[in-house]
Amino acid sequence: MSGSKIRNIAIAVLLLINALFLAVIIYDAAVQSRLERETIENVSAIMKAGGIQVDPDSIRAAGALRTMRTARVIEIEEAIARTLLGDTVITDQGVIYLYENPERGIAEFYSAGDFEVRLNAGVITNENGSAAVVRSLLREMRLETTQLTAEFNQESGIEVVSVVAAYRGASIFNGLIEFVFVGESLLTVGGRYVAGIEPAEDGIEISQVSSALLGFLSAVRDEGREDIASAEIFGVESGFRHRVVGAFGEGVLDPAWLITTDNGAFLIDDATGEIWPLG
Repeated sequence: MSGSKIRNIAIAVLLLINALFLAVIIYDAAVQSRLERETIENVSAIMKAGGIQVDPDSIRAAGALRTMRTARVIEIEEAIARTLLGDTVITDQGVIYLYENPERGIAEFYSAGDFEVRLNAGVITNENGSAAVVRSLLREMRLETTQLTAEFNQESGIEVVSVVAAYRGASIFNGLIEFVFVGESLLTVGGRYVAGIEPAEDGIEISQVSSALLGFLSAVRDEGREDIASAEIFGVESGFRHRVVGAFGEGVLDPAWLITTDNGAFLIDDATGEIWPLG
């Protein structure tokens, strides 16, 4: 048999093996998806029996999230300040950094990632639409965010465009950033940015959504938590909760679940099961 025929047979065998591996992977994924769906439907039935209605289609899981650590990143702060204020004079006050440009405004950044920028009227306007302006600014700031929403008060002329910090598509639920427009002018930007994200050595992986839902049900039914008592759950989403653990901005992203109900939105710490209102 010639060398070319042997080579063609070898290639055909390799292609067949790859096809078989791909088929196994697809089959396993389909089985896993079906099992997860059945689990969610079973948990939804348990929740309903306990007096809380849950739509299985309202559950969004962002994948295998793990505990991450965060750090203060001055370069990100500088990018935010430069985007909004242009060239600035920087004053290092220890845990607070001030960025000033008399013609445009002033920015204050704190070690925990919280910040506030106050702009002079007319520096940045929303003539192209507030949401479009915010998206453009976020790209320049190098911030990953999600869930952009806008609320306009007709009487006051104030519009607030909000975004939630994110990491690889997963929301950081308490990382809210707000852009406040008064009339046509953007006057304030503030909230919390999260940066310097790296895996934590002693981190844990997020549990199944069934654990979060059953923990919520137990808190309502068995522990008598009237503050979170709900008749219906509109949404369940996996993501992170950011907390500061060091004086110089060191922090942790804990895997968490956000449960949105007819009684408000609540965060569940995936490791401890602790539940508290979002905000």
